[in-house]
This record gives sequence, C-alpha cells and structure tokens, in this order.
Amino acid sequence: MVRILLATSTVELEDLVRRAIEGDASAELVLIARSGREAVRMTGELLPDIVAVELCPSGDDSAETVREIMIAAPTPVVMLSHRDGSQLGTISARALEAGALAVIPAPAAHGMPLEQPAIEKFLSTIKAMSQVKVVRQWRQKVRGGRGAKDQTLPAARTPIGIVGIAASTGGPAAIRAILKDISADLPVPILIVQHMSNGFIDGVAASLNATVPLTVKVARNGELLKPGTVYLAPDNCQLGVSGRSRLRVSDDAPVNGFKPSGSYLFGSIARAFKGESLAVVLTGMGDDGTDGLRALRMAGGKAIAQDEKSSVVFGMPKSAIGAGLVDLVLPLESIAENITAIARGRSEPEGETRT
Repeated sequence: MVRILLATSTVELEDLVRRAIEGDASAELVLIARSGREAVRMTGELLPDIVAVELCPSGDDSAETVREIMIAAPTPVVMLSHRDGSQLGTISARALEAGALAVIPAPAAHGMPLEQPAIEKFLSTIKAMSQVKVVRQWRQKVRGGRGAKDQTLPAARTPIGIVGIAASTGGPAAIRAILKDISADLPVPILIVQHMSNGFIDGVAASLNATVPLTVKVARNGELLKPGTVYLAPDNCQLGVSGRSRLRVSDDAPVNGFKPSGSYLFGSIARAFKGESLAVVLTGMGDDGTDGLRALRMAGGKAIAQDEKSSVVFGMPKSAIGAGLVDLVLPLESIAENITAIARGRSEPEGETRT
C-alpha cells in the first residue's frame, strides 16, 4: 500500500487525485494538507510513503515546502501540475532544485470520467517515486563567495570538443550543482538531455541561466555551437549536432521510449566529434544513455557516471557502469572539476572507480 499525502489548496486537484486513487487498492490518500506548513508538519506526523505537492503560481512557496520536508522529515516528493506548464517553469525549477523528484501532470479529465491512460501513468509514477530513497538535507549557512579552485594536474592530452549530459529523476538539482562550478570560459559547449514533463524546460533553462556562470538556453535547430554555452533539449524533441558546428533539434523517433534521449545525444556527438566527445550520465531511473555510450566509446570518446551515493536514483549510472562503458565514477561534487580538466586537455582528477 502506497500512502500518499496531498498538499493542495485547490478542491479541483483534490477531486482529481481522489478519483484517480479510489479504484486502486494499492494506493491510499491519507490526508490533505492545505498549506506548505501543514504539509511539513503532517509529513513528520503521518510518515507517508510520498508527498504530492501542488505546483501553483501563488500562495505558499512550493520550493520552500519541498526544502522544509527534506530537512524535517525526508520523504519522496513529487510536484503536481494541472495548469499550463509554461507559466510554472521557474517555480518548478526551484522545487526540483529543492529536492522534488519530478513534476508530473495531474490526472486529466474531459467531462466526468478521468482518462484511463492518465490514471495509469499517474499511479505508476507515484508508486515508482515512492520507492526512491531520499536523504536528509541540512540548512545551509550563509557563506562568502566561492573562490576558484587551484588544481595541479598533469599535462597534455587531446582536449575534447563537446560535452553531452543525460539525466532523469533528480537531474535538475544535479545539473545545477555541476554547472555552478564550471566557469564561463569553458572552451566547449555542453548539451543536456533532462527527462521531465512537457512545459517546464524553459523555466529550468531560465533559472539555471540566472544562477550559474555559463549561458544556459533551450536548444534551437541549426543554432551555432558556442563554447561556454549550455543547450537543453526542448520538449519532445531529440537533441544532437549537425556536423561539428551546429545543433540538431529534430522530431526523430524515440530511442528505447525516450524523446529526448541521452542515447540519441551521445550517438550524435560521437559521430561528429569522435574521440573529442565526453559523455556524463547522471542520476535517473532506467537505462537511457547506455546504448549511446557504446557508439561514443567505440569512437574513442570518454564517459563519466555519477556514483551511487550521490545519485537520487542510481538506475542510469548503474546501467552505464555495469555495461563497462564508463571511464570514471564520481561523486556529484567532483564532476565539474573533471569536466573542466578534460575540456582543457589536462588529465582528469582520479575518480572512485575506473573501468
């Protein structure tokens, strides 16, 4: 039985969730929290398996609610949206960075009955996310500005020409943690596939662009690749490159069910950049990225995987590591310095594991 705590001030959303759950004996709506403060308190008292928090543009700060839950009573949290995602992108980005596992659409209703596929997708996502093991977060102390890290690394290897990153559950926070530690003068572009619900990627890009040294934007087909720039895959599009100088954003078919796909991205950069490619596989469910890594490694490219301890969900990195396609397995806090070192043609700092 999956016990769900719903935090919403909207009667409409409460009704949709109740109707979605009522026919499933393996899910239970334990209580409704009407404010962020109530949600934090009830999470600690009721110990639900998962907390579903309404993503709304007014009222309580959704991100602050998530952050307080992760500090006071660490529990898997998903954000529920039943509005136009384009209006909630920045809010969703903050919630994901605070520790929410995903933003998912509420069950859709056209007329009285709910759509059965929407119910099934909603419940399957809730049940999967309820199994994720989350860790307690701690309040951050205010500190002065971060100084540059001095590194002494052995010299000289052929520098890479591009970085591809694939992430899913837990990815937005991991991506921010990496990008904030990479300077704006990075000599290569970074292309990112982040699995998430449609309508939110613009807000994630805007939030990152405002808070990290690099320029972050949603990719456009045919756009020139620029160093020090991060390109996020648009909703429901495949992201790759056209030759060595331009982005390719296409309506190509899903790869193993994913669109955008990390495997598509890695395969594309491998064909164009060959041994000058670097792939990074971050936290996420499933195995997206593994197939693309095979092509990238055959072309002479390098690959990094996030380690289990720092991953919210170890599925994607575990798949890549288990297939023997990874050069370095690193904790999240070490990935940025390795990307920078490899991009500048220096030997990378040592990771936990080399394969």
